[in-house]
Amino acid sequence: MAASVGQALALVLVAALWGGTQPLLKRASSRLQRVRERNWARQLVQEMKTLFLDIEYLMPFFLNQCGSLLYYFTLASTDLTLAVPISNSLAIVFTLIVGKCLGEDIGGKRAFAGIVLTMAGITLCITSSVNKIQGQPSTL
Repeated sequence: MAASVGQALALVLVAALWGGTQPLLKRASSRLQRVRERNWARQLVQEMKTLFLDIEYLMPFFLNQCGSLLYYFTLASTDLTLAVPISNSLAIVFTLIVGKCLGEDIGGKRAFAGIVLTMAGITLCITSSVNKIQGQPSTL
């Protein structure tokens, strides 16, 4: 089963939601206050309260979960061999891009080369799949 343009775009959006929120979650979780309780149940309640009352952590978490929900719905109609590579590899690309925008060290020239190669591979996957659904032979 090949993917339509809409399905491919949905998978790219999933990757953006997953990858784009990872650096934000990392930054927000590093700023959380440490909670220490004697009882494990109280510890759990305090940790949950700390997480869910921190909007800087909660918003990226919510967006990340929206990406998971969209992925779940997209999998119902998309070929798994196309969905997994697009969403997971592009999530890494979005993580690197957003991390760089936030001032993180992403690894220099090798990271950039990895992004270019990943984008080339995903472009081949999407083009091949979209051409199949439109009834055109792939020119790649």
